[in-house]
Amino acid sequence: MRTNPLTTVRNLGILAHVDAGKTTVTERILYLTGTTHKRGEVHDGTTVTDFDPQERDRGITIFAAAVSCAWAGHRINLIDTPGHVDFADEVERSLRVLDGAVAVFDAVAGVEPQSESVWRQADRHGVPRIAFVNKMDRAGADLDAAVASIRERLHPVPLVVQLPIGTEDGFTGVVDLPRMRALVWADGADAAEEGPVPGTLREEAARRRRLLEEAVAERHPGALEEFCDRETLTAATLTGALRDLTRTGDGVVVLCGSAYRDRGVEPLLDAVVAYLPSPLDVPPVRGTHDGAERERPADPAAPMAALAFKVNATPTGRLTYLRVYSGTIGKGDTVWDAGTRRTERIGRILRVRADRHDPLERAVAGDIVAVVGLKTARAGSTLCAPGAPMLLEPPGVAEPVVHVAVEARRSTETDRLAAALARLTEEDPSLAVRTDPETAQTVLSGMGELHLEVAVERVRREYGLEVTVGRPGVAYRETVGEGVTGFVHRHVKQDGGSGQFAHIVLDVEPWVQDADGDGAGGGFVFRSTVVGGRVPQEYVRAVEAGCRDALAEGPLGGHPVTGLRVTLTDGQTHVKDSSDTAFRTAGRFGLRDALRASGMILLEPVVEVTVTVPEDGVGGVLGDLAARRGRVTGSDPRGGAVVVTATVPLAELFGYATRLRSRTQGRGTFTARPTGYAPAPAAVVR
Repeated sequence: MRTNPLTTVRNLGILAHVDAGKTTVTERILYLTGTTHKRGEVHDGTTVTDFDPQERDRGITIFAAAVSCAWAGHRINLIDTPGHVDFADEVERSLRVLDGAVAVFDAVAGVEPQSESVWRQADRHGVPRIAFVNKMDRAGADLDAAVASIRERLHPVPLVVQLPIGTEDGFTGVVDLPRMRALVWADGADAAEEGPVPGTLREEAARRRRLLEEAVAERHPGALEEFCDRETLTAATLTGALRDLTRTGDGVVVLCGSAYRDRGVEPLLDAVVAYLPSPLDVPPVRGTHDGAERERPADPAAPMAALAFKVNATPTGRLTYLRVYSGTIGKGDTVWDAGTRRTERIGRILRVRADRHDPLERAVAGDIVAVVGLKTARAGSTLCAPGAPMLLEPPGVAEPVVHVAVEARRSTETDRLAAALARLTEEDPSLAVRTDPETAQTVLSGMGELHLEVAVERVRREYGLEVTVGRPGVAYRETVGEGVTGFVHRHVKQDGGSGQFAHIVLDVEPWVQDADGDGAGGGFVFRSTVVGGRVPQEYVRAVEAGCRDALAEGPLGGHPVTGLRVTLTDGQTHVKDSSDTAFRTAGRFGLRDALRASGMILLEPVVEVTVTVPEDGVGGVLGDLAARRGRVTGSDPRGGAVVVTATVPLAELFGYATRLRSRTQGRGTFTARPTGYAPAPAAVVR
């Protein structure tokens, strides 16, 4: 019986907080699989996946990079994702097309803020994960403490399958608990030496394997049956149960190592093959067509369906990265873009290795490839067989929270700047460009200060444009603090011929989403309590559309309005002059006037800041946070330093990195992640 080739495919991402070692792990994987013949180093700027000049200059991953390699007869399609919060949208688009992930944690720091954020993103997409505790050779490295932070902050069931041999600088290998063997890496060796468990660790290894067996048997019926019969689990049963628990999300396998010192990466690759799902192990992809739900299996013979998750403009052409969910796509094929409802032609198909590519004749279900020739496809576009259309759900796009004004230094280059910005927003949907109606300035919006710095630097480097950039600003929102009831608005217009008539009565009140939403100030709800047919249903829908139009600009400063519920309680119509247009206009102007009569509150974006600072610098940091309207929520001593967490308005964080370095003589670091919106004091109303 032939084995389905899709069982040997793994599509996975590498997820972590910035500087936890994601890119180094990826580089070691590429080296061990023979994809590269030299170890790339982040600090030397020689990595494969961090190939962009800005990534090498800054020493961080900015753009998700796809690579393909082979291990133990399996094809591994791997995406190295960014760890900085400003580029979380790159992670979101990657997770949308992945079947599994490796979450990398620092053995000293444990779970860090962005580790938690990407973990939650993976939870939303239902992506199975295994955990790799990296940097076991660092001073202060502690596997048990890192696992405890995973359990406490992320709330999975960690299933630790390794015991480290040696500590800190003396870390030389691991004990493989399922097989009860030792794997030791000599300095400079590419492969581990396998041997018996060292005598000094046999008792501890036996104790930990027993704990692992009990944890697995508690959650896996098959393992429980064998455990009750034999009071132990064979390596085969334990491995099979770990695979099942990983794929259902009922447990997370935890491994450890030091990628920089080439220790622990081979067992990690073996775990990827053993525990993470193939395209056949995940549910068939679901989509819609003409309002009906469609389903496609991971079968090369099924009708083709693929999702574009990344677009990249290169000197040699426009690359569109695809995850092929079903069917087969060949060079020269015509495909249907279900979003734009037009056909596109596939020019070339490429197997991706970051910025290098190998040509392919075709791609099949389960593949992640890049194609050349698509003209209008964007990130989130569905490509399918023309005879079997379906629309897949696109990745979510985060709303920009920071903006800057940009303009070309030479007036003759204004059109070139507009074209460059359009290309950037095409590649990165989390960037937005608009023209300020009051100042006529071009405004570039993004996810953070660094995000915008990178975008502007790309304009300078790749397009050769000199641009000036204004001071960063933040995206404020407005919400209702105290609403109004029974607000009457009558729209009457008569200028010859049929006129316009609409009479509506609105109640406006604050609305707070439930625990599954965005929290206070999130969203808009419209409902109607009109009885007796005083306002026909088609006009009710028009009033709702008009109210949504009015949300674009609030009365305080023209900011978008959110966090309110509007109820249409009564109204009147005219036999001849009432229409959808009239009631939509009444909804727009009626809600606008009702908001002016309401008590409005300005909302500003806030972030959770985690500052790691030497003990002698804590006082100055706390004082600086207080001056920035920060609210300290925690302080945790950690190895001669103190980790301070605080909630701070985003507007107060511009330039904070420079200020922190000066206060701590360059020894302090910080990270920030968005937590939503909060009321702003009257002093900051713009």
